[in-house]
Amino acid sequence: MKTVDTKTSERIQALRSNEYFDDLPDEMLKEIAKHMTKREYQRGVTLFWEGDPCDGLYFVEEGSAKLFRLSPQGRQYIVRILQEGDTFAEVPAFDSGMNPVNVEALETCRVWVIESEMLRGLIKSHPLFAQKVLVNFGRMLRGMVHKVSEMAFYQVTHRLARLIEELPQEKHCTQEQLAARLGTVREVVARSLKELERSGAIAIEDRRIQIVDKEIFRQWTQPHN
Repeated sequence: MKTVDTKTSERIQALRSNEYFDDLPDEMLKEIAKHMTKREYQRGVTLFWEGDPCDGLYFVEEGSAKLFRLSPQGRQYIVRILQEGDTFAEVPAFDSGMNPVNVEALETCRVWVIESEMLRGLIKSHPLFAQKVLVNFGRMLRGMVHKVSEMAFYQVTHRLARLIEELPQEKHCTQEQLAARLGTVREVVARSLKELERSGAIAIEDRRIQIVDKEIFRQWTQPHN
């Protein structure tokens, strides 16, 4: 990890592009800019580990990273893939707790980090900012409920179909990566891919998944008893 030198104007511009700060007054942005830094991480480098103290609110300027957790057996579950503009570490930044996940750079990425103490002070002194935090926390909670519902109501093959539907058609994912996204193991994903292929919904060429029959595929994305 290395710290990147930045100007105040660059920091303010970055804040204006983030959903937490986009409509705050200029004077507030100037004050926040004093408490933020830009960091660069190379591919494969861990930004922070689960259980580490949180040093701030992060948002991605360039590149991508993954939020993940590890089972007691060492199996990885990917909670979320972070892209440019995404914010993360909100919960520990605002509640003073430890980081609940691990974060690893998937490629060279640059992220902004805003000191937690500054943010907690803003909540106390600026109701507008506190309201934005509540709205974003509500959105995250709804997203988590959606994920839990997916795991409860959909079998792996159906969840895999729904994940494939979300992925760009040109994107290549290994079976291990798909399994990590679904919270299962590679062998289960391999069987589910075969099931989707045998049904005529998809074709796999050069390890890339193509949807070949949209109607059959759509049926796989629906819940089954």
